Amino acid sequence: MTTLHSLMSLRLFSRSLVLFLVAGVGLFSAEPATANSLPKTSTAEQSVSRPTLRVECNHADWNYRVGEPVSFLVRISEADTPVAGAQISYTVGPEKMPAETRTAVTDAEGIARIDGGTLTVPGFVRCSVEVNHEGHRLRGAATAAFSPELIEPTQSEPADFDAFWDKTRELLAKLPIDARLTPMPEESTDAFDVFMVSLQNIGTPPARSSRFYGVLTVPRGEGPYPAMLIPPGAGIRKLRGQKDWASRGFITLEVGIHGVPVNLPGELYGALSGALDSYYLINLDTPTRYYFRRVIAGCLRSLDYLVTHAKWDGKNLIALGGSQGGYLTLATTALDSRVTACVVAFPAYCDVSGYVHGRAGGWPGLRFEDPTEPARAEKIATTAYFDGVNFARRIKVPGHYGWGYNDATCPPTTMFAAYNLIRAPKTLSIFKEMGHPRIPELTAAEAAWLTSHLASREQ
Repeated sequence: MTTLHSLMSLRLFSRSLVLFLVAGVGLFSAEPATANSLPKTSTAEQSVSRPTLRVECNHADWNYRVGEPVSFLVRISEADTPVAGAQISYTVGPEKMPAETRTAVTDAEGIARIDGGTLTVPGFVRCSVEVNHEGHRLRGAATAAFSPELIEPTQSEPADFDAFWDKTRELLAKLPIDARLTPMPEESTDAFDVFMVSLQNIGTPPARSSRFYGVLTVPRGEGPYPAMLIPPGAGIRKLRGQKDWASRGFITLEVGIHGVPVNLPGELYGALSGALDSYYLINLDTPTRYYFRRVIAGCLRSLDYLVTHAKWDGKNLIALGGSQGGYLTLATTALDSRVTACVVAFPAYCDVSGYVHGRAGGWPGLRFEDPTEPARAEKIATTAYFDGVNFARRIKVPGHYGWGYNDATCPPTTMFAAYNLIRAPKTLSIFKEMGHPRIPELTAAEAAWLTSHLASREQ
């Protein structure tokens, strides 16, 4: 009877919370499992089963100059033996753009050569391959870069961009932080203490305020320690704290952005994930009420809290994130001069206007294809206040950036559109075959860069 009552209460709370969110009061942060979500798929472009498929460009680094032709090589083997006569289906063309499906057959060496053409403007051409061979379905891709350092954004820059965000910060500053910590002994260890943190944040008008939640992980030593804000990737989930960076000697605050406590029973997040589908469209026609305004303000409020922590070293404040978290890292770093360095992986929401201009746009893939869509012009205009490219041009501190050419969720065209605008010291790590999910080599590159950066600040 107790279990049934708890389940019914959980469902009732979930439904009430969903109605509260949809009403526009404000909350949220991660991402739902939809076609526009940041998918949890394998980064491997080579099947782990036999036979194996590999797609490559004829330049080892996959880099080309504008106007230079590219050829794609499709290799199929089984037990290290080339598979001849295998039929493949493929598409080739500018990334994320419609392309005709064609077929080819591997030669005696197990290779099919595909003419990828070229581009007359900077961008990316992707060859996506599918093979059905002896009951095995294989997929792979390779993406050629054409003068990516010359890619420019399609997104506009509002004349009142800075005034819009200055006003947002003024509203935030009028609210006390009102930090409330709840110990999480089940996550704490001999090395660090873990707490759920609830902070006061601005609300979505007409609401004046809301709550912003995260998990704080603090090393148990005397300190002092550098502090790190970690905004989330897409999805809504329970958080347990960022223990890896904490074990490296950082105070970490891993935040959720949905305005929902991050230590609730796991089944509740599953119930909410569908209800929060397409949150990136909520109030998109009005900048002051748009979903991400409250989210970005919450990240700034998180910094307000971190700099008050007794164990903070007083000089190193890092923002780090990937995908949606990478985008929020760009925004936070641009808007808050207290951030001393940023680490950004495959950032979402960059040059989201791309599809309106006939090329790839950033996640969440806002295409605005229907000219009769209600408030279409207003929605497109709102994205400019939130686009990562307009935050990137305002970053003034050193940063490490990393992504792969094969990312089909956050297209490299859009990430370079933002990266190329950054005038602060920057390091870019490219792992050409990497798709959207993180690989260990990227994490290692980030850690090495951040270690070196912190050491340089001690000199």
